[in-house]
Amino acid sequence: MKIDLQQIKELLGIVSSTDVTELTIEFGDQKITVKKSAVASVTQVEVPPLAVRTPVAAAAVQHHEVAPRPAAPVAVEPTRNDSVPAEDNGHAGTVSITSPMVGTFYGAPSPTAANFVKVGDKITVGQTVCIIEAMKLMNDLPSEVAGKIVKICVDSGTTVEYGQTLYLVDPKG
Repeated sequence: MKIDLQQIKELLGIVSSTDVTELTIEFGDQKITVKKSAVASVTQVEVPPLAVRTPVAAAAVQHHEVAPRPAAPVAVEPTRNDSVPAEDNGHAGTVSITSPMVGTFYGAPSPTAANFVKVGDKITVGQTVCIIEAMKLMNDLPSEVAGKIVKICVDSGTTVEYGQTLYLVDPKG
């Protein structure tokens, strides 16, 4: 089985958004180790050369350092949308709940269950608003803002990107 770049990116996203400090995954002759430093936001990834297609001895595995980058937020960071035009259905002054990682958005805990929230619902800080599945791990997404759901911006089962707006919330609602 070949490990592709997208899988590595998803793995980095998961580790950066959790309390996990080290994770090692082996696929046959390929091994990936992700380590998160507690002091700095440096992530180290160990991968064998991509050109290697035959089993390799452990001593032949090369180590690659990933340059330091800003740490992904552990929780959702609300952002103000004060510049939304008036013709945008009156969503000026709303707060966005964004995805903390790349994954699949699910609005309900199971296909037959009701959605966690719907337009018009009042939510509280810490309330689960959805699930983001990343690499077969289900991650509950708690709200960091209280208010009324004004808009659900993605459909259940949709792939979402890091930072993509999932909900618009009126904090005054």
